[in-house]
Amino acid sequence: MPPSPESLSENCPALPNYNSGPALRAFLEGRGLGIRKQWGQNFLINPRARKFIVDALEGEPESGVWEIGSGLGCMTAELLGRGFRVTAFEIDPGFCSLLEELFMPLNKEREVFTLIRGDVLKTWETVPPGPCLLGNLPYTIAAVLLGGFIEGGCFFKRMVVTVQKEVALRMAASPGSKNYSSISVLCSSAYRIKPLMNLRGASFYPPPHVDSTVLCFERKDDPVRVPLFYPLVRALFAFRRKTVVNNLEHFFALSGTMKKDMAAAALEQSGVPGEARAERLPPEAFEALAAVLEKYCGEKQT
Repeated sequence: MPPSPESLSENCPALPNYNSGPALRAFLEGRGLGIRKQWGQNFLINPRARKFIVDALEGEPESGVWEIGSGLGCMTAELLGRGFRVTAFEIDPGFCSLLEELFMPLNKEREVFTLIRGDVLKTWETVPPGPCLLGNLPYTIAAVLLGGFIEGGCFFKRMVVTVQKEVALRMAASPGSKNYSSISVLCSSAYRIKPLMNLRGASFYPPPHVDSTVLCFERKDDPVRVPLFYPLVRALFAFRRKTVVNNLEHFFALSGTMKKDMAAAALEQSGVPGEARAERLPPEAFEALAAVLEKYCGEKQT
């Protein structure tokens, strides 16, 4: 049986008070632990928000979930208390030791908690993914991490992540909007994205100086799998003021795999307007152009 909230309290009596900033500060001081700004350590002390976020996962009891940046375990405890099997990623060595102390006792009868130590950007490829992902993502790595998952073919049925509001606007942006960028295209190539709620700094300890947004990513049935799609998206957004045809010619020149005069032919075949700018193109246009370029590459190799 998965741990219930009651058994969680019984087996993890040292859990701190996750609902109070002063209580967490006292807990950290008592353990000789500190907060490092470079790792984006802000703990969600809003209990209603924690419940809302886990509700949004819509996972089945005993299903597996990756948790990115477990910190002091505030979301870990919520997940385990709901019956999830948690694979927790944490970079802070002191917090890693604390997480093991707090939650490893739950593994007496069956393994429900696994800790992956180190930088998630370097460790995630070594672990089989679960069906869901949850995380209060450090602002400095959020786009890089999710982009890396998508480019690496690591897809989740559902992701519920908390990111800086500015980053969330870019991830969920539509073509033609001022926030539309390469990360918008990458995310929408694999997921349907929905903003769920905004969180003020007061919901966290220590309070960040920016607002945060909780996003839900629901996997599409047919995520883009054309290899050239990802480098093409980055290339066409490289110079935002340039047209697609100009950026494409630059892409050809750098890659050394195609001739510049192929750009016009590729655009015509894919139906992508060369005079447009990347910020106006829907993800489907990037996919269509990438598919044509893949064909050209294949023809050149034969």
